[in-house]
Amino acid sequence: MGEYGDKNAAITGGGSGMGFAMARLLVGGGARVVITGRSRATLDAARERLGGNAVAVRGDVASLPDLDALADRVKDELGTLDALFVNAGIAPPTPFGSTTEEAYDELFAINVKGAFFTVQKLAPLLGTGAGVVLTTSAANVIGMRETSVYAAGKAALRSMARSLSSELLPRGIRVNAVSPGPVDTGILDSAMTPEAAERFKAERVADNPMRRFGTPEEVARAAVFLAFDATYTAGAELAVDGGVTQL
Repeated sequence: MGEYGDKNAAITGGGSGMGFAMARLLVGGGARVVITGRSRATLDAARERLGGNAVAVRGDVASLPDLDALADRVKDELGTLDALFVNAGIAPPTPFGSTTEEAYDELFAINVKGAFFTVQKLAPLLGTGAGVVLTTSAANVIGMRETSVYAAGKAALRSMARSLSSELLPRGIRVNAVSPGPVDTGILDSAMTPEAAERFKAERVADNPMRRFGTPEEVARAAVFLAFDATYTAGAELAVDGGVTQL
């Protein structure tokens, strides 16, 4: 039995990027994991790579009926949860002068409303000593151009790490946040033109004390630490950003 052989976890946005890295780390340690996301093809590919200890459930965190269905499936497959990783999100550029109401609403529906109701719907399955980890972003403390809506949503999640932990600590459940800096998960390439993505990446590397992007695996290790090992930590945000918000 591995390090996480007796653990059950659920990961939203678990089909790719940082969420998939979390799932792979946990499954590799023997945990049973439910991952969810909006793309059936992405989930199927992730499930194939993760093996029999992973269950893939298609759903949109912005949809409360989908979250109800997710909670039912997690209960059926795992019974209870030792960890919940609230990782699903989108990161489109949101230039101040051209962002539409529809783009604003979609980003907050997924990144903020989706996170809040994910915790609400799955909290009944969390046992004493369980950990919830929200994925925030270095953008919530840095004034970066063309990210105002995204950054505001991530700042909301940073606040939720405190308030939801206060709500859940009486049940012995800790809520914390992992705050990635620049991590090349492919999301930039899908959200921007190739030229804009390359320019953005070059700017982030130039501004970073470590002069590089992080890896999804580095973020995954920090998130899993918060979920299982940081047993005297609640309401905190762990920066995994190459020092960009600290130095």
